[in-house]
Amino acid sequence: MIEAVFDICYLVSGIVTGLVLLLSPSVGAGILAGVMALVLIAGDAFHLVPRMILIFTGKEEKLRPALGRGKQITSITMTFFYILLWQLGVVIFAPSDILVWSCIVYALALIRVILCLHPGNRWTERYPPVGWGIARNIPLLFQGACAAALYFVWRYKVHSLRFVWLAVILSFVFYLPVVLRSHKNRKVGMLMLPKSAAYIWLLTMFLSA
Repeated sequence: MIEAVFDICYLVSGIVTGLVLLLSPSVGAGILAGVMALVLIAGDAFHLVPRMILIFTGKEEKLRPALGRGKQITSITMTFFYILLWQLGVVIFAPSDILVWSCIVYALALIRVILCLHPGNRWTERYPPVGWGIARNIPLLFQGACAAALYFVWRYKVHSLRFVWLAVILSFVFYLPVVLRSHKNRKVGMLMLPKSAAYIWLLTMFLSA
């Protein structure tokens, strides 16, 4: 029940933050930041809504296809979230000689999407292959590292964005143990809660950018 309440608060907070950013285009790169926030929350909703229904009903077998496909959609939208986060940094900081790194970030995103679409993931099974889970998250990890590095290097240019890099790193610190260990200990999945909180913190930084 705590997880369900948290998920509701997370989704509502993200939607409100995204709409505020989207409707405030005069504040920095507001429209792009708003789209980024809504892509993140909309994608997460595909997984979290079935998850909350499961908590309230306990019908795991019936909900497994929705949970699996929702997780797949979330994985793909998270890839686009990091593309938008990277592009926001490029727009806001206007760094020079960034084209090569942008190509790398986009190439990593393409690889990640292809891996997420591969049937070997077996998304709808009760115990999907751990190896595929690790493989598809390697490009995402490097995407996140590129974004964190960009915001770290330029952290003093926009005061309100000075900790975006830290929020990205924390999100992966909480997320990676889930990828590596949750199949052996389901309680490790609780780390998804602080991971989600790190994303809300990240989004709110753009409100005053």
